[in-house]
Amino acid sequence: MHISSLPFAPFAPSRPIACRRAIAAGITAAFALFAGAAAQAQNVALAGMLGKTPLLVVDGAPPKAVPIGQSHMGVKVLSVEGEQVQLLNEGKRISVRLGQAPVSVGGAPAAGGQDDAVQGDARRIVLSQSGGGHFSGSGSINGKAMRFVVDTGATYVSLGVNDAERLGIKYKDGARAPMQTANGISLAWRVKLNSVRIGSVQLHAVDAVVVPSTMSQILLGNSFLNRFAMTRNGDQMVLERRY
Repeated sequence: MHISSLPFAPFAPSRPIACRRAIAAGITAAFALFAGAAAQAQNVALAGMLGKTPLLVVDGAPPKAVPIGQSHMGVKVLSVEGEQVQLLNEGKRISVRLGQAPVSVGGAPAAGGQDDAVQGDARRIVLSQSGGGHFSGSGSINGKAMRFVVDTGATYVSLGVNDAERLGIKYKDGARAPMQTANGISLAWRVKLNSVRIGSVQLHAVDAVVVPSTMSQILLGNSFLNRFAMTRNGDQMVLERRY
């Protein structure tokens, strides 16, 4: 809609000044009410901790370090106790924990589902078996599309330097850790992924390793899988979220 194309009739000169002021005040209040509703946060997650400072993800925006007593996008940090953070939004106290699904704090459920028991995220992933006998599925890391292969023998979600660079992960800042590979022991970098999503299930602050070589696929290891109960049904693998 082009606003400039709409006719606008000015107030008639004969309209009483008090009436014009009342109309203007009503329009201003309506716009303020609409803007407040649009700005209200709908969901929030704890992506990580910088010492005692939580990294909050509000409405899917990039993680933001928010010290105690300060606010971000209408969400105020009240206190921090270990991996649990107490927040305040629109007068409502809420609690978020590291690794927990996004918590709905506004009038709408968090994106991805309607199940209040899990704060808007689904609890179930169904993966199909590929021709090579592996279970794989599509998803995303830090909001970018990826394809995963389940590897129950891998301690962490594992990716190569090629995918890490495509994701913009500063993996060289991570601690080095020895990894057993087909070519022997190599030193990988330990990192923490802001989010890993498969289907409508999303986890935050997932531990991962970046191996010092290219990989054709991302291995979905136990740093992700351990949060689920795993069952196999024919050529399908079902992951039911534990927490």
